[in-house]
Amino acid sequence: MTAASSLKAILGPTNTGKTFFAIERMLAHRSGMIGLPLRLLAREVYGRVAERVGRDAVALVTGEERIVPPRARYWVCTVEAMPLGMPVECVAVDEIQVATDFDRGHVFTDRILKARGLSETLLLGAATMAPLIRTLLPDAEIIHRPRFSTLVYAGSRKISRQPTRSAIVAFSAREVYAIAELIRRERGGAAVVMGALSPRTRNAQVDMYQNGDVDFLVATDAIGMGLNLDVHHVAFADDRKFDGHQTRPLTPAEFGQIAGRAGRHMHNGTFGVTGNAAPFEEDLVVALESHDFEPVRQVQWRNSELDFTSLDTLRASLEISPQSRALTRVPVATDQQALEFLSRNEAGELAIGRTNVELLWQCCALPDYRDISPAQHGEIITRIYTDLRRHGAIATDWIAEQVRFCDNVAGDIDTLSNRIRQIRTWTYIANRKNWLEDPAHWREKTRDIEDRLSDALHERLTQRFVDRRTSVLMRHLRDRSMATPEINDRGEISLEGHLIGSIQGFRFTLARSDGETDAKSLASAAAQVVAPEIAKRADRLAGAPNEEFVLSTDGQLRWRGEVVASLAEGDSLFAPRLIVLADESLTGPDLERVQDRINLWLRHHINTVLEPVLQLEAPADLEGAARGLAYRLYENLGLMPRQAVSEEVKGLDQDVRAKMRKLGIKFGAYHIYVPLALKPAPRELALILYGLKHGGVRQPGVSELPHTVLSGRTSFQIDPEVATKLYEVAGFKVAGRRAVRVDILERLADIIRPLIALDAKTHQGELPAGAAEANGFRVTVEMTSLLGTAGEDFASILTSLGYRVRRTPKLAAPAVETPVDVAATEVVAADEQVSEDKADAIATEAAMDAIEGATPLDEPRVEAAEVNTATADLGAPAPDAEKVAEPEFDEVWFPGGRRPDNPRHEKRQRYQRPPTSGAPPGAEGAPAEGQPERKHFRRPDRDKSNGGPGKPRRFDGNGEGKPKFGGKRNDKPRDDWKEHQPRPKRDVPLDPDSPWAALAALRNPKQE
Repeated sequence: MTAASSLKAILGPTNTGKTFFAIERMLAHRSGMIGLPLRLLAREVYGRVAERVGRDAVALVTGEERIVPPRARYWVCTVEAMPLGMPVECVAVDEIQVATDFDRGHVFTDRILKARGLSETLLLGAATMAPLIRTLLPDAEIIHRPRFSTLVYAGSRKISRQPTRSAIVAFSAREVYAIAELIRRERGGAAVVMGALSPRTRNAQVDMYQNGDVDFLVATDAIGMGLNLDVHHVAFADDRKFDGHQTRPLTPAEFGQIAGRAGRHMHNGTFGVTGNAAPFEEDLVVALESHDFEPVRQVQWRNSELDFTSLDTLRASLEISPQSRALTRVPVATDQQALEFLSRNEAGELAIGRTNVELLWQCCALPDYRDISPAQHGEIITRIYTDLRRHGAIATDWIAEQVRFCDNVAGDIDTLSNRIRQIRTWTYIANRKNWLEDPAHWREKTRDIEDRLSDALHERLTQRFVDRRTSVLMRHLRDRSMATPEINDRGEISLEGHLIGSIQGFRFTLARSDGETDAKSLASAAAQVVAPEIAKRADRLAGAPNEEFVLSTDGQLRWRGEVVASLAEGDSLFAPRLIVLADESLTGPDLERVQDRINLWLRHHINTVLEPVLQLEAPADLEGAARGLAYRLYENLGLMPRQAVSEEVKGLDQDVRAKMRKLGIKFGAYHIYVPLALKPAPRELALILYGLKHGGVRQPGVSELPHTVLSGRTSFQIDPEVATKLYEVAGFKVAGRRAVRVDILERLADIIRPLIALDAKTHQGELPAGAAEANGFRVTVEMTSLLGTAGEDFASILTSLGYRVRRTPKLAAPAVETPVDVAATEVVAADEQVSEDKADAIATEAAMDAIEGATPLDEPRVEAAEVNTATADLGAPAPDAEKVAEPEFDEVWFPGGRRPDNPRHEKRQRYQRPPTSGAPPGAEGAPAEGQPERKHFRRPDRDKSNGGPGKPRRFDGNGEGKPKFGGKRNDKPRDDWKEHQPRPKRDVPLDPDSPWAALAALRNPKQE
């Protein structure tokens, strides 16, 4: 086979299948070798070849990795690591246009000129290399391959508006990170690819993009060579780069190499600009779309036939200039800089003889992965070379210390990236022959550390630049064969183990992210994922039984514990509306079915729970005032104060009342109400409906009072922030400082009623508990237990009901009995059966008397004896005050209008006034022992005996001071007044057979 036929240059733009063609040609031979520009690409090709021929037949050789089976037939290498002295039938060199690079170009140029296969040699690269190939290799066959797809300019777009499956290109790590952060916030996340990343990290990031976990790739120009990516659009965020020497604009060919990654195989691609990049000029756009660039005229070159006789001869051989005008001597490279540094220190003194000089040059070839200063890099090489010369191997303790420093996966992205660069240095050393005492151990050790650091770096990049939820959602929308979302009992939705959000009723809430925001597109994508679940819920609710719905006191309708609707004010108190709480996922027929079902439930719920009240709206059996009273009770939710309708109630005859009782209406002493409507469920619903119309259900009391009703408490301390009307709607009456349940208040009235109707003097047998003289009563344990309170709180309840208390010291002499006006009180015998109407009348009278007496002018009056005794007992403490017990008082309660010592009720209650000053002790009405005399004065013009109207004005015991009751002040001198004489009693003829005659005889023994 002639040399011309064995050397081929396969040239063309990206996406022409050049690398695939070279692999196929290599495998067509019994042996072969391919040199690739990147360790990452070498790894990819190694995997593809190993799948075809088996791993035992394929070797992988890079600067940091060496996998060489004993019978390897095919060698996959980086261009720098190609073993040129090994004879193979086919040799291929990829991306030969890298020969123009200042740092690595001379290596590619050397392979173009010297790497040859026994049967076939393939040089793969851009079409711009064609003139150079003709110049340097006139016998080479140039084969142009067209692009499989077209490339179109798409103009400028904001970074956040880039289409999916886009690669955004920048030329610094800082700019790449900033763009990736922005895309995470706006679009969910991006993969990151940079030349500084380890191959394993880059592979993981590329896989994440290729698998569809993210739709965006942010990269440097590292994607321009060898990476086969599913990119539809390439956007340039900048048009300048730092090439290691200076910051310069990209050449059109470099733009084309990167833009050509858009569109793979038969899929067309687009390119454009974004960020800081200015829109492309027309000439550049035409060149990129047609792949027509300036041809390469020169490539970097350095003499590869080195003279290792001495350091001087080596340095001289490196300075040799090329003979062809197509070649230009490379600027001083990193290895040559290291050689100059070592020549001036102790290492140079040790480099004596060909073998030692060649070893020194091999040490200088150590790549500067960490990108440190030449002096620092030279110090490391010096240490390595001196150990090799003096000890035959690098010191194990020193290499162990360096490796141990890298063995730490904690830290941020920059820290991990720095450790990876360091470990790559020691991985390179471990793959050199005879540099370490146990190279196999250190190869395994450094490889393991690099892998773990790479995985940690990939995880940090993912955490920082990728929202995993978003990536999963995006893939789910594209791939319907993915697993369906999982929903737990708390309504949380997970997709492939990632929490997407939660569903409450028909509303989806996106889970909070660690990032700054969640994009609208993310929320929209999540809503599409959960839309089928929302539709299923609508179907289940439309057929749900009534038992699954609950209307809570906050006005929210819950279905199976989840809020699905909110109560709103309707046309009337008993006809509110329900508003479905749903997002855009519930629309159309599904929404209508949900709305119809909850409206039906609400009507049924109100009609069922408040049925005893609703039947009072228009009862057929009632007419006139009774019908109006029933309607008012309907309007007041089955409960209203009796005082508000006292006149209407008085006008009802017994037949009408009987009809109303059949409707469930009860006439209590204090309220007219429906007992069935006082149960917890009706009261709770009544509170919600009333609150909805008057201030809203969020006002204090609407949510709290139902819990009190359910607790069974009969009374409790009131909250001043809760409106009094709400207590009434809840079934309580505000009495003093406490709220008392209405039915309990009526039971209290039932206990008090027979006590105030009882005359202790005429009662035969043992007095019932709580009975007192003068138709009063004492508080009993039964009363306090019924209301669940005692002491001052209980007293405040009685006071608010109109009762007044008389307190006398228990140790004081008994007060003179005060007769009770029989006509003022209806006496009911203990053993007498009282009809319901009669009991109703008595209760009403007692309650109204109490209410009438509850005026500011009718404060409980304490007799002078009581005042003096209290003063004596409660005054300044005696010398031995600690031993004196506090006085105990006897408290007797009377209806406010029936106090026996209350002059306002003189017409109802007759009593014997105390005599004037000087009455003998023991006389009728004389003061008790130890009590002062009391003087009563009557103005002459007001004395009934003198023709006056007879309305007394009461003064204090000394006859001085202002009148107790209102009226104009009398300015006449005191001498015009005279002491009051008791009014003569009127003889009232009584039926001798009447019980009233017996009572009168007991009260007036003198008449006997």
